[in-house]
Amino acid sequence: METNILLESILYLAAAVIFVPIAKKVGLSSILGYLFAGIMIGPSVLGLIGQDGEDIMHFAEFGVVMMLFLIGLELDPYKFWKMRKFIAGMGSLQVIGTTVILFFGLQLFLGWNWQVALIIAMALALSSTAIVLQTLKEKGQNNTSLGRSSFAVLLFQDIAVIPILAIIPLLVSEVSGGDNLELNGSLISELAGWLQTLVVVAMISAIYFSGRYVLVPLLRIVAKTRLQELFTASALLVVVGVSYLMQLVGLSPALGAFMAGVVLANSEFRHELEGDIAPFKGLLLGLFFIGVGASINFNLIIANPVFILVFVLVLTVLKFLVLFGVGLIYRKKIDQNLQFSIGLSQAGEFGFVILSFSMGLQLVPNDLANQVLAVVALSMLITPFLTLINEKYILPNVGVKEKVEDSDDEIHEQNEVIIAGFGHFGSTIGRLLRANKIDVTVLDHDADRVESLRKMGFKVYYGDATRLELLKSAGAEDAKLFIAAIDNPAVNLQLIEVIRKNFPNVKILARARNRIDAYELIDHGVENFYRETLYTAIHMGVDALVQLGFRKYTATRQGQQFIRYDEETTKRLAEKRHDKMAYMVTVQEEVELQEELLKQDLHLQLGGNDHSWDSEYLKKDANNRNFK
Repeated sequence: METNILLESILYLAAAVIFVPIAKKVGLSSILGYLFAGIMIGPSVLGLIGQDGEDIMHFAEFGVVMMLFLIGLELDPYKFWKMRKFIAGMGSLQVIGTTVILFFGLQLFLGWNWQVALIIAMALALSSTAIVLQTLKEKGQNNTSLGRSSFAVLLFQDIAVIPILAIIPLLVSEVSGGDNLELNGSLISELAGWLQTLVVVAMISAIYFSGRYVLVPLLRIVAKTRLQELFTASALLVVVGVSYLMQLVGLSPALGAFMAGVVLANSEFRHELEGDIAPFKGLLLGLFFIGVGASINFNLIIANPVFILVFVLVLTVLKFLVLFGVGLIYRKKIDQNLQFSIGLSQAGEFGFVILSFSMGLQLVPNDLANQVLAVVALSMLITPFLTLINEKYILPNVGVKEKVEDSDDEIHEQNEVIIAGFGHFGSTIGRLLRANKIDVTVLDHDADRVESLRKMGFKVYYGDATRLELLKSAGAEDAKLFIAAIDNPAVNLQLIEVIRKNFPNVKILARARNRIDAYELIDHGVENFYRETLYTAIHMGVDALVQLGFRKYTATRQGQQFIRYDEETTKRLAEKRHDKMAYMVTVQEEVELQEELLKQDLHLQLGGNDHSWDSEYLKKDANNRNFK
């Protein structure tokens, strides 16, 4: 059995390594690459993975659990409370609206009994958290209006899984008189309904309080050992342990992981946990999508092509219309609403969970459940294609036409400077250049920001700066300077890759949030990078020296020297960062050398008259002389 699991693991990973780069090369989402990889090695095509592949799928489904833990970590409880009306409003309208329409439609047109219709309607009302969030991340849209709306609906759906899984067992007596097997391995399935509810509430409360008073102190103890592998093991233990406890009481493990993430969101270990869990999440999510592709039963589809394909079409259109209506109620712009509605128009991974749970309770016939599972998988498969069609052919024609005169790809000016990303960072650069009568071409992918900036008098063009067609239209071939100032470091890096490959003659100035981002930029051959944390900290440090009695000129000079030495150090450290021991030794040596050089510079300055342009010093000196 172990050999089979190892062989299947090799097949999954090899398929990902082959198909995902191909998908990215032709401009498709990495999710499509994973799905195609699963289809190719699945039983319907090459047959390399058979029914035994379910072992890997159970393992891969843990990627969804880890993803929800990270979502919880990123969710500030205060912000969640502020967004509660937004989450409950948009989320409830979508879930309840879709469920009600599907429920009556399935009874009316297909003649299913109400229990089966209700279960399938609830399963199909939920969208794919994994696909939507991965797509938003790849496109750098997490912090846009689209990202916030999508996250609100997805979060409500994830929370809604709790009552859905609680409702389904209540239907058992209606179908089979209560003679079904034990509910999903739950320890409390034999208890009375009110007692089950009490145990669930007690478990949720226990997770909350243990997170604050047990997990955080435990992580502090582990952190003091300074063993990275032990902290990683502790992070995995938190996710696995809480998920297992939730499963014991019949709830979704993913919801347990989400709760654990929320509890730890305000702890000092938030970023460390994110860093440790993220690599596992990415790999396991990839395996999950491969598993979804492999689970598509094409023989079943061929046997019932009309039913399944029409079902997928009707489901996608119905969810699109419901979501579009929700967007209209919340007054979303046409381009944002299209992306929002198409992005969430598929069924989701919780559909597999709900249908499998119902099959175990013998509530839904196996043949019907397998057909609906094929519908879920196909709807997930076509979503990236719909998103691509929307971006290529629909948005350029409707995008920001209501707000600006030019469409996505029509830029009627060619300037020597192009700025990609016009948030707080990019707009500051743009204002400085404009104040010095330098014309710039500005690209930004947030339609709301484009509209606001245009009202303020800035000439900003809507579009995804990583698209080669848009860069050519913006005049990147003839530009002298390209300023990459996008908020999302991953998207900024992707943009730089496109620029260096297609426009090697343009000089790049790149934004970096911290030293880690700077290392990535150095690896991509970027010489001019600007760290936000460095310059702000140096500015404050200079002011601190002045407040402590240093001359303004002396303090500023020391700050500039520190920046120069630190930038040189960063380039040297970038070469050794993958060797942890060598990196730590080099850091210590560089810090000592940097401090020694600064001391030498300070002594050289103090030997002469270094006040230079320091007007405050000159005024003080003149007053002292007059007084004498």
